[in-house]
Parts: sequence; C-alpha cells; structure tokens
Amino acid sequence: MNWIKYSINTTTEAEDIVGATLMELGIVSIEIENNIPVDDGDRQGGVFEELQPDLPEDEGLSRVSFYLGEDEDHESLILQVKAALDELRDTMDIGQGTIDTSVTKQEDWINNWKQFFKSFYIDDILIKPTWEEIDPEDKGKIFVEIDPGVSFGTGKHETTQLCIRQLKKYLKAGDEILDVGCGSGILSIIANKLLDGNCHLVGTDIDEDCISSTYENFEVNHIDKSAGDFYVGNLIDDKDLQDKVGYEKYDVVVANILADIIIAMAPAIPPAMKDGAYFITSGIINFKENEVKDALEAVGLKILEINHQGEWVNITAQK
Repeated sequence: MNWIKYSINTTTEAEDIVGATLMELGIVSIEIENNIPVDDGDRQGGVFEELQPDLPEDEGLSRVSFYLGEDEDHESLILQVKAALDELRDTMDIGQGTIDTSVTKQEDWINNWKQFFKSFYIDDILIKPTWEEIDPEDKGKIFVEIDPGVSFGTGKHETTQLCIRQLKKYLKAGDEILDVGCGSGILSIIANKLLDGNCHLVGTDIDEDCISSTYENFEVNHIDKSAGDFYVGNLIDDKDLQDKVGYEKYDVVVANILADIIIAMAPAIPPAMKDGAYFITSGIINFKENEVKDALEAVGLKILEINHQGEWVNITAQK
C-alpha cells in the first residue's frame, strides 16, 4: 500500500497548536520537522552522543505532516484541515499554512520510522524498539519493548510521559486498570511491568489494528495474553462496550487521548470506577485544560493534580 503524505508549512511557535488541531480532527499519526537544535540534556546519548547532523539555520519554520492511506476519504478530510487552518489564522500566526503532498511507499514508511525511534529513558524505565539489542548496563532494569506498527505509541510524546509518571505514582499491587485508547498498548505494558504482573488490564480503542498491535507488544514483552482484555469500540456511546468493560470495577483508569474526546467521554468514566479510584488523563493541549477540568468536575470527579510538559497537560482526578 502507498501512503499520501500531507505536509503543512507553518512556524515552530504554531507547530504544537497545528498538531493539536489535526488531532481534534482524528489525525493521530503526526510528524513534526524543524531545524531547532536538540539541547544536550534531551539527546538520547547525552552530550557525548555521536555528532548530530548539521542542520540549516533555524528560521522559525516547521512542517507538520500526516499520512493517509490510498483508500481513505482524502477530499473530505483535507477540506476540514484547510477550514481548521483558516480558523487558526484568525487567532495566531501560523506562517504560510499551505499543504504539500507526496507519496510514501509502505516499506519506506516502516524503514523511515525505524531511523527515528531509538531507545530512551522515562525516569528509570527504558523504552526500546524491538529491533534494537539491550545494552549490558541496562539489563535488570525495567524496560519495555515496543514495535509501534500502525498505532505509533512509543512513549516519546509528552502526553504519554505525563501518563507514565502518574501511573508510577498511583498504581498499587492488585489493581484493576482500564486503558482507554490503548494504541500500541504501551501504558498497559508499563502498568504490568511496574506491578510485576500483579494487576489485570482492560483496554479499548476505536481502531482494530491497535488491539492487534497491543497483543503483539504483549508477546514481545513476555506478558501473557490473559493479563489483559482489549476491545474495539467507542466508550462514549457504545453501551455493549460499556457493559463489557464493566461498572464500579477499576482502581485506575488511564486515557491518553484528545481533549474533546475526554470531554465527550467524561460521563462514561465514573460508572466504571470504584469509589476512591483514580482517573489519569492526558492528550490535552494547554488551551483545552479548563474545558477538560470542568467536564471532569461536572461528572463528580475531584481534581487531584494538573501537570504540564511543554504544551501538554495531565489531569489526575479521583472518584
């Protein structure tokens, strides 16, 4: 299969907002390219990492790209993207805001992705791609192997890291955990690893490929399939799915999804939670923070923490 790559020409200041706007339209696989040098502290190998390639001078420009398969409805979605960009122009400088198009073959997609996904740490947790060997000095530590496949969850994004740090804080042995919008399964896998398997996982995603990807990543992490039950569907309005997921069952619910989806889903979250359970969520761009907070409070959840990383927000609440 070939993929059509659409690249929005924008500015580095607007790239996160443009990316969040695409996510609000349901486009979740986003690539950002700019010439901002990587700070020493953010390099995967630190300041002594092999020399970084020389980049052109940073002129404040950025390209925010996304991919669509040949069989998808391109015309309708691109019209929505253009309309959303026009709305953004009314409130901020997004640069040119033009869209370039190119074709990427399936094999190029996979190989190009592997060039950019390298091992890295989130605090004391090592995240590594399946195609890299673990270094001798990392053996014995908590590590997670991920093959993002079509679902792309690697842990690199700020929203995933925010959720992981909250899981480390609130999980306890024996927990029932619900992962809403499980993607590649990375949050479920990390929860299992943090508790040494002493938990039960349930996950949902609207994309059937994500369920397959999650079980594949379970296998490469030596987690038995029986450790989790994962379902396709939308928890917002799918009563059958809500029944499968269950009621007053979970100690922790985690959702790394879009702000508008969290808001729409808010009424369905407390019924799934035990009294005293925690709801950990991110995927919230900063200008949506208050809307999500209000929606969670409106369904009776108490806000415990609000954390920020870059342009992104985590909200942790309790029933």
